[in-house]
Amino acid sequence: MARTTNQVSRRDVLRAGGRGAALAGLGVTGAVLVIQHRDAPGELVWQIDPEKCTACGNCETHCVLTPSAVKCLHTHVMCGRCGFCFGYYDLRGGSEAHAGVEYQLCPTDAIRREYLGGPYFEYLIEEADCIACGLCVKGCTGSGNGSLYLQVRHPMPAALRGATPDGTCVNCNQCAIAVACPSDAFVRVPASDPYPFRRLGGAAH
Repeated sequence: MARTTNQVSRRDVLRAGGRGAALAGLGVTGAVLVIQHRDAPGELVWQIDPEKCTACGNCETHCVLTPSAVKCLHTHVMCGRCGFCFGYYDLRGGSEAHAGVEYQLCPTDAIRREYLGGPYFEYLIEEADCIACGLCVKGCTGSGNGSLYLQVRHPMPAALRGATPDGTCVNCNQCAIAVACPSDAFVRVPASDPYPFRRLGGAAH
């Protein structure tokens, strides 16, 4: 019986060696296969496709977390830095006189506006205050250039912490917001690249 066990063990070692040699022979291809395996189905996370998102408000009310793990992001390279931003003010009346505090869209003051000079302003998102209501996104998408958009925030690797806030998504197997999403905007993306949308050469933050 011991002899049979030894023979099997020897065979297994030879098999393992053969597999190792084959992978070594593949070189870069082998590395790609390993990476692809690491990003296979168990390592996917939820994300929102901004091209499908309608900023319906479900991200605020259907997430299992409070506040929602969804936050507004801003791709600054797309922004026109307008003095009268439709993502910041409710300007549907068309009058610049409406540009007062009482006409700001965000119910939690999560958007900070900083003067840059001339007619230009920069709009910064305070993610800790964002509740994912989508009002700013709807305004920016409807009348602006879409530089404001919603994304599911995921925990950042330790090496990158401080660059962007840590996320809170717990990556539920069945996301409650995805179920409620009327436009099927929730998609699964590799955990190694959880923010694949709207880079345009500049970081979204």
